[in-house]
Amino acid sequence: MTATDRSIELINTAAQAAADKLAHDIIAYDVSDVLSITDAFLLASAPNDRQVKSIVDEIEERLSKELGAKPVRREGDREARWVLLDYVDIVVHVQHSEERVFYALERLWKDCPELELPADAKETRGKSEEHARLRAAEEATETDGDWR
Repeated sequence: MTATDRSIELINTAAQAAADKLAHDIIAYDVSDVLSITDAFLLASAPNDRQVKSIVDEIEERLSKELGAKPVRREGDREARWVLLDYVDIVVHVQHSEERVFYALERLWKDCPELELPADAKETRGKSEEHARLRAAEEATETDGDWR
C-alpha cells in the first residue's frame, strides 16, 4: 500500500506552508505500510516556540483554504514545543528544534519511504541540528561565565 494522491497533496501543501514560515528540516514519510491509521507523516521544526505556533497556524490555514481540510485533532498548543496536527490521511509534527533533535522521530520511520517534497521544503535540511549545536554552545558559554 502507498500513500494516496490526497495524502500526497496534503503533505506537499503543508510542507510548502512550513517552508514559507521558515521551518527547518522538513521531511515526510509514507507510513501507510506500517500504520493503518494514517498514510503519511510530515516533520518540521523551528528554533523557538513562537515560530512553531506560526508554522502550525500557516499549515492549518493553507490546508483549510486550498484543500478544505481541517484537523480532527490538535495537540501540544499550550507549550508550543511539539504540536501535532491530525488530518487522518496525514499527521503533521512541528517541533521546537531541541525536541526535534532529542526525540529524533526520523529514527522511528527511517525504514519507511521518504516522500518527495517541494524544492523550498527540501532546502531546509540540517538546520535543526545546527541550531541545537549553536544553542548548546551558547548555554555552555553562559554557564562558564557564571563560574568566574
